[in-house]
Amino acid sequence: MRKEGLVLKMKVLLLKDVYKLGRAGDVKRVADGYGRNYLLPHGLAVLATPGALKQADHIRIEAAQRRQALNQEMSSVADLLNGMVVAFPARASETGKLYGSITTQMIAEAISKKIGVEITRRQIDIQPVRNLGEHRTHVRLTVDLIPEVLVIVHREGESPNLPVEKSVPEMAEVDVVVDESAELVIEATEPAETKSAAE
Repeated sequence: MRKEGLVLKMKVLLLKDVYKLGRAGDVKRVADGYGRNYLLPHGLAVLATPGALKQADHIRIEAAQRRQALNQEMSSVADLLNGMVVAFPARASETGKLYGSITTQMIAEAISKKIGVEITRRQIDIQPVRNLGEHRTHVRLTVDLIPEVLVIVHREGESPNLPVEKSVPEMAEVDVVVDESAELVIEATEPAETKSAAE
């Protein structure tokens, strides 16, 4: 039985890299519920028994080889994502609070459409966005590759305030993509041309 305020811990050997916990081959002490309900059933870890610990070096070496291959494969995707700007028009109150929120699923879908590579909501490291403005999020491609994307939420009918630190050539490479069903927009424009076209 569990006493109040006491969190039972278990020792596990990680079989795979686990974001914010450790790399394959590491031995970690985790909350009992996290281990039994998530790590063990998903094949991410095993109990750190003496027999399992003998395999730690082997697991570490294999994981390092897989990680290196995956990092090479995903490095071009990381380059595309790093510094990308994703803009969402939204309805909001006068204080800037959204009627609803921009979810990780919406952000993942918008990024996937732009780069042509499937990004899942679990890879987006941000809480649902509930206010207008700029929000930075990380996209977890691998344990080593975590590029940053800028999410701009602007009021419907207004144009987003694109960051001034972005150079015009970088912004010109990003196309406008609109998803009519979800009202998602990935926007980046060349300021002079867009302004004259809008007028």
